[in-house]
Amino acid sequence: MSATASTTTAPNLSEKQRRILRYLRANADERTYFKSRLIAEELDLSAKEVGANMRALLDGDVDLTVEKWGYSSGTTWKVTN
Repeated sequence: MSATASTTTAPNLSEKQRRILRYLRANADERTYFKSRLIAEELDLSAKEVGANMRALLDGDVDLTVEKWGYSSGTTWKVTN
């Protein structure tokens, strides 16, 4: 998906939030559950930054469904198309 489409779908997101959204879109077909710390490692962010920025994706008008799923050894997010 292009950056333009990403911005059009979610125009009110910060750059970090758009980076996380692009990552989730690119990997959601392979995986449904994502750990904050693993997303953080891939995007050179902290797990805390990922968690704080996921709130915008939970509440935002994006083309994925994002749910906070669990806390076992870090926050897990369930992502579906």
